[in-house]
Amino acid sequence: MVIQPEIDVLLSKVDSKYTLCTVSAKRARQINDMLHGVRDQALLTMPGSQIAEYLSAKPLTRAMEDIAAGDWSYERIKDGIK
Repeated sequence: MVIQPEIDVLLSKVDSKYTLCTVSAKRARQINDMLHGVRDQALLTMPGSQIAEYLSAKPLTRAMEDIAAGDWSYERIKDGIK
């Protein structure tokens, strides 16, 4: 079984494994909230094909795919990650 995206690709987008864990968890929570209706407005503005794409994968998998593709970034601040 091959895990996608590969860890090497993910680590090239962030500065440490800890950051990867934190950023991917925050993104997965956002995706999960969006899919469960907390952000109804976001779902209403997305095309149907994009909604189907998000529903086909688990939130953490989708978050890591976003990070690997460069669609998601982070900003390190003094108190943590934004």
